[in-house]
Amino acid sequence: MPSFQTRLKITGLKPGNAPEAVMAAAVEALGTRHHVESNQLQIAGGVPELNLRFLVEATEFTGENNQARESAAMMRDAVERVAVTGTLLVLRRSRGRWAPV
Repeated sequence: MPSFQTRLKITGLKPGNAPEAVMAAAVEALGTRHHVESNQLQIAGGVPELNLRFLVEATEFTGENNQARESAAMMRDAVERVAVTGTLLVLRRSRGRWAPV
């Protein structure tokens, strides 16, 4: 199964939400459609960034990429209920490297 990764910048919390709610919302949303292999929070350029790796059911290349993009957008929508987001990046593992979709 193809492996994908999302990277989502988090620029702030919405009032009344704990920091843990951000990752929980991301994992829950993505997990409704795919197996989430890993998740972590990292700091990139001084800005928190969610990094989630997930698998997409193997079909055909373009369809897999579309599915990954749609799922990442759905995940972002869920996170935006608890946090303010920035840039969303979707990557695909290909020949040992992560390449933008």
